[in-house]
Parts: sequence; structure tokens; C-alpha cells
Amino acid sequence: MTSPDPILITGAGQRLGLHCARRLIEDGHPVIFSYRREREGVQALRELGAIGLQADFSSEAGVLAFIEQLKHRTPRLRAIVHNASDWLKEQPGQEAEAFTRLFSVHMLAPYLINLHCAELLAHGGPADIVHISDDVTRKGSARHIAYAASKAGLDSLTLSFAARLAPGIKVNGIAPALIAFRPEDDDAYKAQALAKSALRMEPGAEVVYQSLRFLLDNPYLTGTTLPLNGGRHLI
Repeated sequence: MTSPDPILITGAGQRLGLHCARRLIEDGHPVIFSYRREREGVQALRELGAIGLQADFSSEAGVLAFIEQLKHRTPRLRAIVHNASDWLKEQPGQEAEAFTRLFSVHMLAPYLINLHCAELLAHGGPADIVHISDDVTRKGSARHIAYAASKAGLDSLTLSFAARLAPGIKVNGIAPALIAFRPEDDDAYKAQALAKSALRMEPGAEVVYQSLRFLLDNPYLTGTTLPLNGGRHLI
């Protein structure tokens, strides 16, 4: 019996990416993951048998170096999950630097990886690309313009690659809103955030994995970004 092809998930050293990588392994999928710096989660994934590749997606050279590493590790993939993300505020005098970095992480890296690694998915079996976007793209953000714009660009890549790579490779997205609070979030912030959705809950990372699992398992869905926002559009 041959082992299943691995799933690549980027930015899996912490939070949502780490949870999804663990759950994929639990479900029997070999996992290759990228990480920016060493964390406890990176070592935990290695101990579970995942292959970790250090990568810097803030430049073209860093993305291309990662692609070369990946192709040395595997000739085939079951799926690519673009989870790597960055969060930068646009500080006065540093707006262009922030925009360039966010564009590179959220758009250029998925764009180049999809272009150069689609051949790893073209094996005739089930094959998926999943972009992890953000619910902020529905409305934009007055305070985080570059972040919202770069995630909106990722949504556009979902549509374009879905058209380009069909019928052999499905391309979809997930757009989460609030998923899990951080330890430093105070009660006032939590109450304000919960009030933004109709369901008023902190769902936890498993809902992202449930959405990812749905996209991987459904053979008749491409070019779609799933809104995972607890009904924020109703408020």
C-alpha cells in the first residue's frame, strides 16, 4: 500500500496553521510545513513526523528558495494550504515598507508557489489549493489598509487560479473573522469583538479545520471563498 501524498501548509508554527497541521496528521496525511522562525509548535510538528522547511516569504528570493527546497523533498502533493500571514500596522513614514511586505507574504508567495508547484499536484488524483484569507476583505479596513488590500488580492488569486487550473486542481479559500483570542486580549476587547457577529462566540481553531476538511473532501467546489465569520455580515 502506498502512503498518501503530503499536504503542504505554510506558516504552521503557531495558532491556526499549527492546529490544522496537527489535525491533518491525525487524519493520516503526511505534512510538509513552512515556518519563519523556530517555535515550540515547529518542534511539536517535527515530533509528529512532519517535515519543516524554514522560509522567508517577504521577498521573491525567499519564496523561490522555498520552492526549490520543497521540490527536493517531494515529487507530489495532495494539497497546498496557504496559511502564512503577517500583520503590520502602517506606521507613518513606513507605509510603503509595510505594503510591500504584506503584498509579498499574502500575494506574491501564493502566486509563485501556485505557478511553480502546480506540477506537484498534477498527478490525476484529488488535488487542492486552499488560500486562507480574512473576513476583513468584505468591508476593507480604515486602520489596516495594506493588510486588507493584500488579503483581497489573495481572494482574487483564488478565482484566477481556479479558472486556470481546472479541472484537475480545485482552488478555494477560507475567510475567517474572529477565531481565537490571544492571551493578552482584555475583557473589554473581547466583549467588543464578540458583539461584531450574530453568533457572539469565540469558536476556536477547529472550525477552520472543519472548513479545510470540507474543501478537501468536496469534489464539486472550486473558485469559492467560504465566509467563516459567525454572521458578521448580519450586524
